[in-house]
Amino acid sequence: MHFRAITRIVGLLVMLFSGTMIVPGLVALIYRDGAGSAFTQTFFFALLIGLVLWLPNRQQKNELKPREGFLIVVLFWTVLGSVGALPFLFAERPDLPVTDAFFESFSALTTTGATTLVGLDSLPKAILFYRQMLQWFGGMGIIVLAVAILPILGVGGMQLYRAEMPGPLKDNKMRPRIAQTAKTLWLIYIGLTILCALALWGAGMSVFDAIGHSFSTIALGGFSTHDASIGYFHSPMINTIVAVFLLISGCNYGLHFAMLSGRNLRVYWRDPEFRMFITVQFVLVLICTLILWRHDVYQSGLQTLNHAFFQVVSMATTAGFATDSISKWPLFLPLLLLCSAFIGGCAGSTGGGLKVIRILLLYLQGSRELKRLVHPNAVYTIKLGNRALPERIVEAVWGFFSAYVLVFIISMLAIIATGVDNFSAFTAVAATLNNLGPGLGVVAENFAAMNSVAKWILILTMLFGRLEVFTLLVLFTPTFWRE
Repeated sequence: MHFRAITRIVGLLVMLFSGTMIVPGLVALIYRDGAGSAFTQTFFFALLIGLVLWLPNRQQKNELKPREGFLIVVLFWTVLGSVGALPFLFAERPDLPVTDAFFESFSALTTTGATTLVGLDSLPKAILFYRQMLQWFGGMGIIVLAVAILPILGVGGMQLYRAEMPGPLKDNKMRPRIAQTAKTLWLIYIGLTILCALALWGAGMSVFDAIGHSFSTIALGGFSTHDASIGYFHSPMINTIVAVFLLISGCNYGLHFAMLSGRNLRVYWRDPEFRMFITVQFVLVLICTLILWRHDVYQSGLQTLNHAFFQVVSMATTAGFATDSISKWPLFLPLLLLCSAFIGGCAGSTGGGLKVIRILLLYLQGSRELKRLVHPNAVYTIKLGNRALPERIVEAVWGFFSAYVLVFIISMLAIIATGVDNFSAFTAVAATLNNLGPGLGVVAENFAAMNSVAKWILILTMLFGRLEVFTLLVLFTPTFWRE
């Protein structure tokens, strides 16, 4: 294990991250909100940490193996999450304790969107912008991690596309080098952010709110600059724009690349994962609209459809925005939407959850087992498109599903052990493991009521969800550390 080479990379990463403090620092100057010193202190502190890590190891440029890649990926999120907490600690407002500062930072960077902050409307603009910016950087990191890095290490949902599946995201269709792939994905990501910001500004948001919400929308993060989230604007047009861009970001970014390359929208519908993704959204919107309409929750059918469409897309893509408190809806609907977050977005998207492709494969495997009960001697293969999948792919999906369930159960029991009630513990873990954000019970509005130990457990749960479980879980095995 080349620890010095790994330390060099982490040092470079921290130094680069320190440079991002300039942007919220400029926001503080523009709005004169008094938060600029927090970002100045963070800049110098992070730069110093980066130099201490990089300088003694600057000549260590060993070629890293996949095992060391796992460690770098985990350090990428844990170190930046920790350094990202510094502005929350240095700022006079909101004056967060250490646990809450780390919770807020990791929630932003993993695009979970769970918050311990209240009174967002009165906080300094620079702090609000920084939260949104952290989510945007986290979303960008997720895309590159999922499409360019994890397949090289041999893990992640996109492995299915690059290794085994027909369709748009074959190796010969993407850029041949990781750097080129990452650059292309960044350009798509930035382009979508700009389009979203312009659309929201045109729909009536201020420039500040439009930029901030475009960051968290494209990242599927869910942080807002207002306590009432998207509901603050009372605009069906804004609701619709946000929901549409959430759907776009919930799709596989490889499909966006293929569409732009071939200029053909049919590439989406040819993809089985996309078809299932859209079908799930449609069915959930239909169910929610009918139940809300039957219970007369809203005044008109159009208003009911608008709220149902927004909340379904927001929850099912694991963004976690809100136009209204869904805890006030008939209890079946909040639980249904919370469970839909387990499906999450497509592989290679900024969404959390198990990913649609894995749910699709689990469904196909279940169907095959039912057929085998009727015809025990028949040979059935699982196909996606017109291509049969090897058994090892199906086994990998079942392994991932088992690990996901295990992490969920252990996390929930640990939260209950800290004194949290069963229902709130279930929804809190569901919200953090799926990188969703809002839960139900005591975490319906925010996570401020959670005790400190529970918050640290949930931070770890966020990382498990964001790093596709195995990437983090492998570090806890003795085999990983043996030479």
